[in-house]
Amino acid sequence: MARVVVTGGAGFLGSHLCDRLLDRGDEVVCLDNLVTGLNANVEHRFGEPRFSFSRQDVSNHIWVPGHVDTVMHLASPASPIDFERIPIQILKVGSLGTHNALGLAKEKGAKFFLASTSEVYGDPAVHPQPETYNGNVNPIGPRGVYDEAKRFAEAMTMAYHNHHSVDVRIVRIFNTYGPRMRPEDGRVVSNFVTQALLGEPLTMYGDGSQSRSFCFVDDQIAGQLSLLDGEHSGPINIGNDQEFTMLELAEVVTKVTNSSSEITFAPLPVDDPTRRRPDLTEARTKLSWKPMVDLETGITKTAEYFAKLLKI
Repeated sequence: MARVVVTGGAGFLGSHLCDRLLDRGDEVVCLDNLVTGLNANVEHRFGEPRFSFSRQDVSNHIWVPGHVDTVMHLASPASPIDFERIPIQILKVGSLGTHNALGLAKEKGAKFFLASTSEVYGDPAVHPQPETYNGNVNPIGPRGVYDEAKRFAEAMTMAYHNHHSVDVRIVRIFNTYGPRMRPEDGRVVSNFVTQALLGEPLTMYGDGSQSRSFCFVDDQIAGQLSLLDGEHSGPINIGNDQEFTMLELAEVVTKVTNSSSEITFAPLPVDDPTRRRPDLTEARTKLSWKPMVDLETGITKTAEYFAKLLKI
């Protein structure tokens, strides 16, 4: 049993990670300031002896008494609507928050795990994206607050590894979806599923030819734990390498939800990547991991969650 601190533990990914760690026997200290995280995501664990929750803003300070074996830093708003709504907080949690989380790991002699992102690749000129690709990021564009915060977080993590000998892991997370996403978070899966369930037109940005690779949350967390428990520091891509256009995603969503929603088209947002797909060679060879859940199965589970949440 390990004692694991999870920053952002009440968020979409963080709460699933807390569940998986607890289910395998670890003790979890969940930290979250609830800016985008929700008590509802973790309250089913309240009262369990191996789980504790502390409302903290890791950009200001982190206080965790006792020994710590691992610090997993997932704290950060990660949705497009947040880039415009709370850009300073995103930059702070990527810089100050990462610094504080690394300081905790150093103080406790703990392993440090950074949740980075495929956004470090920007609008990629290389396809699919291997970990060796340095990216094509616009630092002053609307997505720059998130992209550059994560790029800085990676640099800070490697500085602590090289200068302070902190044992680190860096995962680059590609588009992930599933239960506990916020219906209004502005990501394409949550947008399409909620609109389809409500019988509203599906909002398609651009002409629908842009593509993404969608990873179901269970696969994502399994990949992260494979990285955590292994010997490879990373960065390493975790995602699904099956690529779909936005029009193809819309077809899957309307099929799964049995919706007659039509599609309305809107301008493509500034700096929105035209293609995104992970090169999973490193994950497959070094972690013996691969995604298992196909898109239709994952969208079905996601739609069931949203239907209950929206009381449909």
